[in-house]
Amino acid sequence: MATETTDGARAATLSGSALWSAAVLLAAANFLAVLDMTIVNVSVPNIAGGLAVPPNEGTWVITSYSVAEAIIVPLTGWLAARFGTVRVFALSILGFGMFSALCGLAPTLDLLVALRVLQGLSGGTLMPLSQTLLMQIFPKRQQPIAMTIWSMTTLVAPVLGPVLGGLLCNNFDWPSIFWVNVPIAMICGPIVWRMLRTQETPTQRQRIDAVGLGLLVTWVAALQIVLDTGKDHDWFASTRITLLALLAAIGFAAFLIWELTCREPVVSLRVFRHRGFSASMVNLALAMGAFFAVNVLTPLWLQEQMGYTATWAGYASAGFGISAMLASPLVAAIAHRIDPRKLIFAGVLWLALVTLLRSAGDAQMTFAEVAWPVFLTGFGLPFFFIPLMTTALGSVDSHEIAAAAGQLNFVRSLSGAIATSIVTTVWENDATRAHAQLVGVLHGVRHTIAGLMQHGYSMAQAASLIDRTLSAQAMMIATNRVFFFCALALAVAACAIWLSPKPKTEVDISAIH
Repeated sequence: MATETTDGARAATLSGSALWSAAVLLAAANFLAVLDMTIVNVSVPNIAGGLAVPPNEGTWVITSYSVAEAIIVPLTGWLAARFGTVRVFALSILGFGMFSALCGLAPTLDLLVALRVLQGLSGGTLMPLSQTLLMQIFPKRQQPIAMTIWSMTTLVAPVLGPVLGGLLCNNFDWPSIFWVNVPIAMICGPIVWRMLRTQETPTQRQRIDAVGLGLLVTWVAALQIVLDTGKDHDWFASTRITLLALLAAIGFAAFLIWELTCREPVVSLRVFRHRGFSASMVNLALAMGAFFAVNVLTPLWLQEQMGYTATWAGYASAGFGISAMLASPLVAAIAHRIDPRKLIFAGVLWLALVTLLRSAGDAQMTFAEVAWPVFLTGFGLPFFFIPLMTTALGSVDSHEIAAAAGQLNFVRSLSGAIATSIVTTVWENDATRAHAQLVGVLHGVRHTIAGLMQHGYSMAQAASLIDRTLSAQAMMIATNRVFFFCALALAVAACAIWLSPKPKTEVDISAIH
């Protein structure tokens, strides 16, 4: 492997105002990448209405970003080694800003989804690279401060995402949720490049696993299209959906075979030979998928059936981030003294219990009754995610930590995207079935219509009022069922962590890129 020279020898570590200015810019970039995972959640009805598409198709705006992020995450290490960490970061944040601007100008859903894919490909590298650069520019004794800065932006962004999305949609329409990224991204890119280009990492001429990458894109994209569009085409009654499902299955099998036999795979699947890592990924896929599904469904339900504006749906959905920030210092203080599996079990079981509590909702719930359980949810998140990283990465050999961290982020992103597609489809189908069941057991309709007509309603108005009431109850039943099955998935995830042995090594946070 030939090594290229960079812009110059790496300079000494930054200090003083230069160090903190660089840290703020890197944290801001990480903030934007995480923000865009949640800012769209409350905006789906506005986007769907603005582009004249059904709300279930509007969720493609969420899943397309998550899938693109999942695909690019395994490539981040290769891109940084080939072109330099600072250069890739600067180009990524500029690309993120440019595609954010174009998303706000998209006149159709198809174009918006395509641009969200490009935005996700740009944003997917920002989280790991901002963490890497923070660890690089801070002296070793201050690296815990760097991790704290990075972690706080990761926790704060999901809190502000729903609230900011709601405020922007209600006051400036949906394109503003993308345009808000543009000035920050366009400032961060050039300044970070100027400040950190002397900190550029050495580059190497590395080959890329083009076959593995092609197979990864093929099966992930085919699977996501099946999940997003299957309901609209009557699933396997459609030749198109059947062929795409076969393509996803064959592509996935070929991907596994190729990556397990390739000398330099784009996704190192060999880390799954460690029982602790595999058990942790099962826990992560189930827990993150269920949590993400509930987090996406809540604002949709509030706006479509409970009459909330995007702003108030954001307020109701954001409380988990506040409680997560409150619980994080406690987890940090006790994480080294307690078996991380116990913390993970307690955290995920807490999520399961609160989600189970939410499965007993009704259509007359007050704002406090909706928001309070969401707030309680956040107390379990730090007990789940932070120790899970320790358990997963502590289960692999030291030279595999970077590869394992890439798989962790891949599973996190992909499970969220798949869960979003599944839960929105199941939710709508279940609501339709519940509505039909309620109509079948309804009695005294004529008497009710007659009573309404005596109070000034016309026949059509009375029938419409009854139908709306039935629809609201059916949607509530469907929402409760989804929450129940998400609670069940979380309970299974909590138990799955006990398949993992106690981590055998202490994880060096500087190795987690």
